[in-house]
Amino acid sequence: MRGVGAAGSTPQRRTLLPTLLLILLGLMIVRDIVIRRWSSAPPAGPDVTRLR
Repeated sequence: MRGVGAAGSTPQRRTLLPTLLLILLGLMIVRDIVIRRWSSAPPAGPDVTRLR
């Protein structure tokens, strides 16, 4: 049943999983920024799919 037990006790998995997901998301964003900034690839050209 919910609500039974100590008031402040939450299962470890309920707090650990979102924390790990946020850390992973942050690392992916930082990695993407670093790759885009220091990549040796030339900048993207104009969008050729648009009509004039």
